[in-house]
Order: sequence, then C-alpha cells, then structure tokens
Amino acid sequence: MKWKMGRWRGWLPLRKRVLEEMYLWALMLVAVRVAAQDGNTGINQANTMVRSYFDTAVNLMYAVGAIVGLIGAIRVYGKWSHGDHDTGKVAASWFGSCVFLVVVATLIRSFFGL
Repeated sequence: MKWKMGRWRGWLPLRKRVLEEMYLWALMLVAVRVAAQDGNTGINQANTMVRSYFDTAVNLMYAVGAIVGLIGAIRVYGKWSHGDHDTGKVAASWFGSCVFLVVVATLIRSFFGL
C-alpha cells in the first residue's frame, strides 16, 4: 500500500504542473488576442484624433506665420529707418520664413488629403 501511495503521489505534482501550464498558455493566448484587438482600436483612435486636430494645427501655423511676419516687419522698418544697407537681405529672410510656414501648412494639408 505504501508503494502505491508513493507512486500515486509522484504523479500528482506532474499532473498539477501540466494543468497549470495549460491554464497559463490559455491565459496568454487570450491576452494576446485581446491585446491585438486593442492595438488596432488604439491605432484607429489615434488616426481619428490626429485628423481632428489637424485643422487646429494648420490654423496655429498660420497664426505663428502672421506673428513672425509682424515681428519681421518691425525689425525691417527699424533697420530701414536707421539707414542700414542690409535691409533687403533681412526683409527677404523674414518674408521667406513667413512664406515657408504658410506653404508647409498648405502642402501638408494637400499631401494628406485633409
């Protein structure tokens, strides 16, 4: 009787370990399946959010371009009124930065089709 009990006790931990591993694999399979679905949902949500904020970002770029233009106009006027010979170069650089901001905002909008 003791021999049988010892033999039976040897199998019990093995079956318990196999069952624990089966439960662990099933849990991991369910977790991977749920994570994959949440990943797709998260990407779609991020896409929707970025597209909804895009118009606001473009308007912000236009506003920054306007502020840069005003600052540039004041600086160019200051140089011109002091008689600097360098006024055309400074005006071109400030005007170029304003045009760059407006063109980039417009190109990004047309490139992404928004």
